[in-house]
Parts: sequence; structure tokens; C-alpha cells
Amino acid sequence: MGKIQAVTPENFFEDDIFSDKRSLNIELLGHIRAGNYTERTDAEVAVALLRLAHDELEAYGTSGTERTDENGIRLILRTIRILLQRLGVPLELPFSDYRTFRSHWMANDAYGSWQARRDILNELLEPVHLKLARLEDLELESTLARPITNHPGTGWSLVDAEINEMRRHFGMARSAQDYRNIGNDCVAVLERLSEALFDSELHLKKGEQVPPVANTKLRLGKFVEHTASGTTNAEIRKMARAAIELAQAVKHQSEPTRRHAGIAADSVILLANILRRLAEE
Repeated sequence: MGKIQAVTPENFFEDDIFSDKRSLNIELLGHIRAGNYTERTDAEVAVALLRLAHDELEAYGTSGTERTDENGIRLILRTIRILLQRLGVPLELPFSDYRTFRSHWMANDAYGSWQARRDILNELLEPVHLKLARLEDLELESTLARPITNHPGTGWSLVDAEINEMRRHFGMARSAQDYRNIGNDCVAVLERLSEALFDSELHLKKGEQVPPVANTKLRLGKFVEHTASGTTNAEIRKMARAAIELAQAVKHQSEPTRRHAGIAADSVILLANILRRLAEE
């Protein structure tokens, strides 16, 4: 499909070297089903692929001008089912190809009526079109949190560099692997905070060993205990621990989503700015 402004039904076709026609890109559909196509999100692909299926089924049921054969429409519908399962959007179709679609309309009083066949498709597919459009809109609107502060950053250059990289990666993330890597970015931010904030002379008791930088939970926890001690700051300490654990959890999830990765990244960004406020006092 390449780098395109928007995914359209035409992007699922490729030039046929043996004719002047374009044929369905079977290999691309296989990559989409396997989750190996990462240039676009599942929502973006599903919007266009469902429109293609709708157009092809309507053409078959009315004008007979469909571009795909029986095997092609079967693969399209199979790919849509897998995409929708990944997106958590329910769709139960009473047919799986042209032949079973015809059997369905014959059994539902659509014999001899093109409009009745269009109505059947609209009733089944329009609610899903709307849900997918909303999902795509939410993805476009989805950005990481911006702290309420006049500071251009945290003031720790290495921390700010990691946060900026995380923002960049999140903007380009499309697959479960990409979202898992956001977890890695979260951990990198925490480690930079660990380097910037932990002071063994201030934060360790006599006889305690200096924990490694990667032990962010312990090192940042020691910092928070020192700077936000007492019962009035209990919620701050609890929030700091939760943000650290959330970042680690996304890193180790087998199938993290954009929601999981975004929440973890938001938490780490907000944690970094809360720790900055604690360090200033």
C-alpha cells in the first residue's frame, strides 16, 4: 500500500503484470491478517477494507460489476473478521462469500429487488462503519499528556530527550510490537529519572547498598519517601509506585494496545513532572 494520505479500497489492489487490469493483493491481505502490516493502524485498514467488502457485495447483488472473484471476497471478509476481533468490534455476518450472500438474500425476501439487497447490507454493515470511523477519529486525536506547567521540559536534559523520543515513537506506533516498545521508552525515562534524582547520601540508610540505576522502583521510591514524607503525601508516594509498575507492565505484555501504551506513557510523563516539582522544593 505504501505511504499514502488515506487508506482507500483501491489500495488493496495491485497492477496485474499479465493484463492491463488490477487484481486483489492477496499477499497484502495475508500480512494484514497476521498483523505484519504496520504502516497503518488496524482501524485505518479496517475502515477501507470494510468499504471494499460492502462495495463488492453490493455490486454482486445489483449490477454484477464486482472486481473480485469468490475466493477474493472470501479472503476480504475473513481478513475483516480478524481485524475487527483485534479491534474489539463485533460483527456477525450470515454469509462468507458471494454464494452464501445470495442464499441469505433469497431467504430474506430480496429475490428480484436490488434495493432489498442494499438494505440487507446497510443493516449489517453501517453500524460497523460508524464504529470504525469513531475508532479512527480517536486514534488521530490520541496524543500523549502535556503537563500543566510553563516549563519547556523537566530541566533534566537526558530525561527530556527520552520523553521526546517516546512522543515521536508513539506518534508512529501501529503494531503490538510498537506499543511494547513504548513500554521500553517508559523504562528509559524512569532510568534517566533514577540517575538524575537518586542521591545515595540522602536517600539511603546507613549500611544499605546502592541499588543499580535500573532498579527504578527502589531508587525513585527512596527519593519520593525523602521528599514527600509523612501521611499527607501518602497519595503522591502511591501514585509514583503505580506509574513505575505500569510502565514495566506494558513492556512485558504480549499484545499491548495503543490504549495501554498511551496510559503508561502519560503516567510516566506526569510522574516526571511531579518529581520535578518535588525536587524544586
